[in-house]
Amino acid sequence: MSVHNQTLLNNTGILQLEGASVVIVSTEWNDFVTNELVAGAERTLTEQKVNFSTYIVPGSFELPFACKQIWEQTRGTGAQPSAIIAFGCVIRGETPHFDYVCKAVTDGILELNLELPIPVIFGVLTVNTVEQATDRLGGAHGHKGEEGALTALKMIGFQRQLAKSAR
Repeated sequence: MSVHNQTLLNNTGILQLEGASVVIVSTEWNDFVTNELVAGAERTLTEQKVNFSTYIVPGSFELPFACKQIWEQTRGTGAQPSAIIAFGCVIRGETPHFDYVCKAVTDGILELNLELPIPVIFGVLTVNTVEQATDRLGGAHGHKGEEGALTALKMIGFQRQLAKSAR
């Protein structure tokens, strides 16, 4: 775990993770980045003894659909995830495609957070260069995969704390 994220873990305030489960949805596109994001999240979830499963979709544009379908397919089964983490990497190119994909995936994940009863964590890197992406895989900017998992765990704890205080 990166030094940056070790500090986060020591001050997490993560509570009540018994029975928690996380679904990770990641993209094939730019998998040299997304595979490392997933690996970081899986390391963190394993360290915290939280069950997880991982799914792969073609690109970032497909992330909101996949997250919604996973929730819909598990609804009522008793196997619903406590949180979903969406990992992707969009690297700016020479056309406006970058802007359209980034906006669509950001808006889609925002909508899921407002619609679903569980948190959907935005783990999509939107960067100008490959170097910026790799800097976020344990470099000066921390490890965004680990941070995504920590965010999911904090939000699970937050949601459970709210439910407990409502009783």
